[in-house]
Amino acid sequence: MKPTIKSLSMLFCTVCILPSFLSAQTKTGFHVIADYAVHSTGGWDYITADESSGKVYVSHGMQVNILDAATGDSVGYIPNTQGVHGIAIAHDFNKGYTSNGRANNVSVFDLKTNQVIKTVTAGTNPDAIFYDDFSKKVYAFNGRSKDATVIDAATDSVVATIPLGGKPETGVSDGKGKVFVNIEDTGEEVEIDAATYKILNRWKLTGGEEPSGLAMDRETNRLFIGCGGNQKMIVLDAANGTIVATFPIGRCDGTGFDPGLKLAYASNGEGTITVVRELSADKFELVENITTEPGARTIGVDVVTHKIYLPTAQLKPVAPTTDNPHPRPQQIPGTFHVVVVGK
Repeated sequence: MKPTIKSLSMLFCTVCILPSFLSAQTKTGFHVIADYAVHSTGGWDYITADESSGKVYVSHGMQVNILDAATGDSVGYIPNTQGVHGIAIAHDFNKGYTSNGRANNVSVFDLKTNQVIKTVTAGTNPDAIFYDDFSKKVYAFNGRSKDATVIDAATDSVVATIPLGGKPETGVSDGKGKVFVNIEDTGEEVEIDAATYKILNRWKLTGGEEPSGLAMDRETNRLFIGCGGNQKMIVLDAANGTIVATFPIGRCDGTGFDPGLKLAYASNGEGTITVVRELSADKFELVENITTEPGARTIGVDVVTHKIYLPTAQLKPVAPTTDNPHPRPQQIPGTFHVVVVGK
């Protein structure tokens, strides 16, 4: 994902007005219900809500903060995750994995003790990371080397490196042997065979620019792709790459899906969540925009409690100079927190 501070630089000079022609159907009733303060410094990227343990894993600077999902209390942290982007959870092996962008490696940690077990060398700038419960492999998507490092969760050894032909962002699995990943700079969705590590298809995301966030409904085989470049959510048929629907969103960097509620979410840097309801495999409706906070552009969805978690902080503008006419805003120390959305 894009560095947080850079992504928010425009928030201080403009506010994007999201479309007002939202569906007249039943709204979610969701709103901000809590703020969880995180007392450490640094930027942020992905957030992972682990419904099985009731914990939330927050990437933040050089560590991962672990919060109690219900109370926001700190229950631990993973240190020395240099430039951490994402967190993957593999309960099958009682392990977690972090993608450390500055160190070009992946930290493996024990889910019970939070102790780092091993570090695994990845490609250059590992960004998004996830655990494929079908193949029992961890995929780290490397932004600068434009490939994927595949790690066997049983042995924590690298079993494959997959060239992707572009800068990868978020990846997901269908749970049946296929892995999908957004390619940001080429505007494509790539399908990978989880058994052979071969690319099966490259689908052009017509009408979508800079795809970043990705979520999936495994039941209907639909992908929800957040394209922050032109503020669109694309719903894609994962069987053949057909675009089923397109919706206006904001400057999204993350998407989520709640299978129990049949709701897809796009988290937008303007300070909203765009909600799309799945009525059937081929019918979707735009429901509403939930107000959150500026900067809350990545998302974690707890599919048991149906709560949504979004990291953000207060930022202050920096005066432009001749050498840096478009400076990134600065995070105000002590303001980093996690916004909680629910009923």
